[in-house]
Amino acid sequence: QVQLAESGGGLVQAGGSLRLSCAASGRTFSGSAMGWFRQAPGKEREFVAVVSWSGLSSNYADSVKGRFTISRDNATDTIYLQMNSLKPEDTAVYYCAAREFGFPSTRVNEYIDWGQGTQVTVSS
Repeated sequence: QVQLAESGGGLVQAGGSLRLSCAASGRTFSGSAMGWFRQAPGKEREFVAVVSWSGLSSNYADSVKGRFTISRDNATDTIYLQMNSLKPEDTAVYYCAAREFGFPSTRVNEYIDWGQGTQVTVSS
């Protein structure tokens, strides 16, 4: 019941920054925990970051902790992923996703709505 559309990906040099956005529509957006996931070629989709429905709680994968920041603006139905100090290992398609419930989850299979993804490529 939530439609999601990512944007903001691109090509960036290692050490640089990107800000991903996810525009959401649907009546349940404000009540849903929202997550960012990524998938590199030949690999499974993996958790990156999640924020609770209220925006007050968040957690991150160890690989991005201290470099990435997730946030949400329920007034504009948008979530963000600020990515700093990017590494080539961050290269992947990044997806935003919504849960049915407001509590955060790191599990891919607990998210029911997904965007189409946006490509992030970090060169060395």
